[in-house]
Amino acid sequence: MELPVLLRQAVDKALEGVALADLTRAAATLSERYRGEKPDGALHLTDDLAARAYLAVRLPATFAAIRDAMAKLAELRPDFQPASLLDVGAGPGTALWAAADCWPGIENALLLETSDAIRKWGERFAAAIPVAHVEWLSADIAKGVSGESPSDLVCLAYVLSELTAATQQKVIDDLWSLTGDVLLIVEPGTPNGWQRILAARSRLIEQGAHIVAPCPHRLPCPVAAPDWCHFSRRVARSRLHRLAKQADVPWEDEKFIYLAASRKPGLAVEARIVAPPRSGKGRIDLKLCCADGSLSQRTHSKRDGTTFKTARRRDWGEIL
Repeated sequence: MELPVLLRQAVDKALEGVALADLTRAAATLSERYRGEKPDGALHLTDDLAARAYLAVRLPATFAAIRDAMAKLAELRPDFQPASLLDVGAGPGTALWAAADCWPGIENALLLETSDAIRKWGERFAAAIPVAHVEWLSADIAKGVSGESPSDLVCLAYVLSELTAATQQKVIDDLWSLTGDVLLIVEPGTPNGWQRILAARSRLIEQGAHIVAPCPHRLPCPVAAPDWCHFSRRVARSRLHRLAKQADVPWEDEKFIYLAASRKPGLAVEARIVAPPRSGKGRIDLKLCCADGSLSQRTHSKRDGTTFKTARRRDWGEIL
């Protein structure tokens, strides 16, 4: 997956004139911070160089994960056509660009971001996006999130990992109260990210939310540690992206986990594939999270005819 053309052009312009050595050092510091997943409430993007490093090495991956989660949501809620968006912890407006790409009918967007450094770039980029009304606010969500009216779509992407544990549940409660239809949460695809999603899932179910994706049910998660539920999206790397990360290959795989909770039910599905399919001669093995709340290993062979052909076309993260 690649960034939308207008966003990619804006990022390229933002990175003009930045010394590669400085960008590489800032990218390494940023990557270490994200890998550490320290929920201490400290800002990751404290200055302009850190913000530009984020644009170079993290924006493509976070966009890919958010856009993929939105595609999975749209598949199971084909009636969902949001006109308004609230993005909390918006960064450079990643979810706004992904949402506008998925649902061109979005007309109004409110974006909350604490970091002045990254919000500055988000405001510049948003001038090119085909959304009629976009408003940016500086807001420390750890102190609470409030609003005058609910938004059709509320996004919280790659934010819970930056909040203290005591703050996370309060933020979920605040955002659900501001959700007119769908609350979409995206987190890194790590064991800790999965645990944060599980906590949010339980909290939202207690408040009557319908779980649209990825879970095909609202029963307790059947996945048990040391395993964890997550998905992956391949991301194209630009030349500068590769240089900043000192990488050779022109792509990377972004691991992520997400949750789409709604005030309306989504389409019923039999199961979701929760691991990369394993193919053999005349067979394919699928690990499935099933609608009855169970975790299943299912093998399809050529003898199964149409079922085998269908299973062979399915990939990790897709429904069956």
